[in-house]
Formats: sequence, structure tokens, C-alpha cells
Amino acid sequence: MAIREVLLTDAQWEKLRPLIPQRPRSPRGGRPPADDRACLEGILWVLKTGARWKDLPGEFPSPATCWRRMNEWAESGVLEAVWRALLDQLDDQQLLDWDEVFVDGTFSPAKKGGFAWETPSAGREPSGCFWLMRRVFLWHAGPRVLRLRRSRWSKTSRRK
Repeated sequence: MAIREVLLTDAQWEKLRPLIPQRPRSPRGGRPPADDRACLEGILWVLKTGARWKDLPGEFPSPATCWRRMNEWAESGVLEAVWRALLDQLDDQQLLDWDEVFVDGTFSPAKKGGFAWETPSAGREPSGCFWLMRRVFLWHAGPRVLRLRRSRWSKTSRRK
């Protein structure tokens, strides 16, 4: 069996674990639920690589389990809380490079050759979880990026 790439350190997991609700075992028995840490690492692997769910390596729980857990956590607000806490931890450890953050112009109207507000096909539209995680990331990045822009392009630096 291959060893799974560790995406969360033990210290990070200990801070995130209280945010994830415990999954009770069924009174009727059956298979125990998949490990929450393994599911979260599977979700992070898909986000990190941009791969399809069905390409999730065998070291993680099944792709369907990770996908269902992500949707369940997104609907209950757990995913947003975990994502915020993870971004806070990474920022406190100075592991996020805010110089690399950029503004996405995906919804800017086309200047020539296209309708200004044409909706993309439903097949190519990102999921609700994508927008949730993007919104939280930009909420964290926004003040820092604006501070960087102001400091780099201030009037005094342009005069030199």
C-alpha cells in the first residue's frame, strides 16, 4: 500500500478537528464512517491538483465519499469554518505568499466579439463549493493585497 502524501500536519489537524462534527455510528451496525481527516485531505488534494474526483488516489477514501463529505460540510457551514481556520493558521505561520494573489477577471465583459454578460454553459460552471472557498480566500487576501498595492505604488515611490 502506498503512503499517502500528508497535506495537514498533526498540529493543523488538532486545531481543525473541533470544527468538524463527530459522525455517530449507525445503531443498526454496518461499516464505520470514513475518517474525517482522510476525507479532508482528499478534498485538499483535489483542490491542490485541480484533478477530477475520480482521479483521487487510492490512499484516500473513495472519491464519492470525499465529495459527499465536502457537500455535507459546505451545506452545514463546516467547510467554511475549516477553510477560514486553515487560512488563518497558514497566514500566522507566514506560509501564504500574498504577493502571488491576483484579481480574477473571469466575469469582466468582453470588449469585442462577445456578448457583455453571456452566461457560460452549465457544464463548465464551477460548483458552489468552489465559490464558497474562493470567497473566503479573497476575504482573507483582500486587505493584504490592497496594502501591498498601496505600499508599492504610493505617490512617494512613483516620484523616485
